[in-house]
Amino acid sequence: MLRIEDYALIGDEQTAALVGTDGSVDWLCLPRFDSAACFARLLGDESNGHWRIAPPGQERCARRAYREDSLILDTVWETPDGAVQVTDLMPQRHTAPDLVRIVQGLSGEVTVRSTLRLRFDYGSVVPWVRREDGHRVAVAGPDSAWLRSVPEVHTWGEDLGTHSEFTVKKGERVAFVLTWHPSHEPRPALIDPYASLRHSLKDWQAWASRCRYRGPHRDMVIRSLITLKALTYRPTGGIVAAPTTSLPEEPGGVRNWDYRFCWLRDSTLTLTALLAAGYVEEAEAWRNWLLRAVAGDPADLQIMYGLAGERRLPEFELPWLAGFNGATPVRVGNDAVKQLQLDVYGEVVDSLALARRAGLSAQPDVWALQSVLLDFLRTAWRQPDEGLWEVRGGRRHFVHSKVMVWVAVDRLVRALEEYPELDGDLDGWRELRDEVHREVREKGYDPERNTFTQSYGSRELDAALLLIPRVGFLPPDDPRVLGTIDAIRTELGQDGLVRRYTADAAELDGLPGQEGAFLACAFWLVDALHMTGRTQEARELFERLLGLANDVGLLAEEYDTVNGRLLGNFPQAFSHIGLVNSALALFGDEEAG
Repeated sequence: MLRIEDYALIGDEQTAALVGTDGSVDWLCLPRFDSAACFARLLGDESNGHWRIAPPGQERCARRAYREDSLILDTVWETPDGAVQVTDLMPQRHTAPDLVRIVQGLSGEVTVRSTLRLRFDYGSVVPWVRREDGHRVAVAGPDSAWLRSVPEVHTWGEDLGTHSEFTVKKGERVAFVLTWHPSHEPRPALIDPYASLRHSLKDWQAWASRCRYRGPHRDMVIRSLITLKALTYRPTGGIVAAPTTSLPEEPGGVRNWDYRFCWLRDSTLTLTALLAAGYVEEAEAWRNWLLRAVAGDPADLQIMYGLAGERRLPEFELPWLAGFNGATPVRVGNDAVKQLQLDVYGEVVDSLALARRAGLSAQPDVWALQSVLLDFLRTAWRQPDEGLWEVRGGRRHFVHSKVMVWVAVDRLVRALEEYPELDGDLDGWRELRDEVHREVREKGYDPERNTFTQSYGSRELDAALLLIPRVGFLPPDDPRVLGTIDAIRTELGQDGLVRRYTADAAELDGLPGQEGAFLACAFWLVDALHMTGRTQEARELFERLLGLANDVGLLAEEYDTVNGRLLGNFPQAFSHIGLVNSALALFGDEEAG
């Protein structure tokens, strides 16, 4: 069985596929990130859909890598008869999504086999396949997919799959193109796979060249930015947390969630990374998505939305899928969308304040929106909530949530102080800001241990408290900040990394089992150490985190320090955002261009 780190990502900024070291595309949702998968072997087996291209008898490639500064994947196979390379990409689409796989001989003469099993609706529907004009056409209900090769190779049907076998010598190429479209529409225009490869490479490298960062580990920063770009739904500017669902946070466990949506909590950190790296257009698209998504009654603000701002994301299970290495249930949708998480108000307001300071184009009614959000918080901030970790064990007065309420009020107070022509209750907002700050200091701080706690009256800790100096709630040299950082390292540390919260998590989140170290929290620790003057320690931890990425530079949500494996949905935007921001914090001032 493949591990999470054995996969690489390709995509067209509307959806994405995962390609394994065995040459198999095991996950692809069409036509959008959140559509039903037509390849779901990742969460089941071969009968749930996959597409493998490899020399017969070869189980694992010799090596693989992205072409420089691109999302084009080259996988090399070495056999006794010679070597062959498979190049995988998804060109930016015009009308329909295309998956392109180009086989090229490198030496000798190598036999290559293609096995395609399309299974629509998350591996549950076997399509009807026919021949038409040199294509294999698969149809089931609303879905249709066309497979062709250039030049045409011998193809046959067997075992509910489509098979091809051919040989390539050095310099010879065979390209496969799989195109999806709604079954009621005519076949889309054919693309030239070789021209698509050239254009895609040029486009990705031109995009990467815009990065302003020139410091150490630039290759990993670029890879993270390319990953964020690949996780962007181009039509709306929304960025999905990950392109997958139900990759487990614990081997064989039940902590399996659907991350193919856009979380508000990512907004400020995402904007910071994009703006600092020079990607103003992408930052503005994300800001505009945010404004559209949160429009409406502030009491109805959600923690996450669909790619276009959809609000209904009902959660259900897919019992016919056995789960990644047996981790069930497999879930689609996310019931956490119904939760109250007060921190998102702070993240929204902080994002809009950052956008204003960065000079992004003004949008009508933005100030009015923020004022309405603050009016809601005047009373709502006193409520307990589920917190940013979306616990399912009951609401609490989470300290991080209250800190982010303070952030919302603080940013609007600062805006009024800078722009007195804006409408607002400056005195009342200052009073509210002071009240929230005072309550958090009194009820969310443990003087015996010199640390802030996860919730009022609790002795538990929370890695989100590492963000206190970053958001400006207290200065980095405040003894309470230093004490909190040290306490988190001691009590939440896991082989030098950081867990989100206490090891006994069942009472808090209502779920059995444990999870791995949360990589975004480790990057927060990097930032906190750097802000408090422990830059050498910060850089050492940053170097270690870079070493946890897989062979093509991708990170999942978590890391299993016992077994040395990535855990959780993959690749994870939050982890890559953390990498970019930490690199910019550690090295940006000295070497950014």
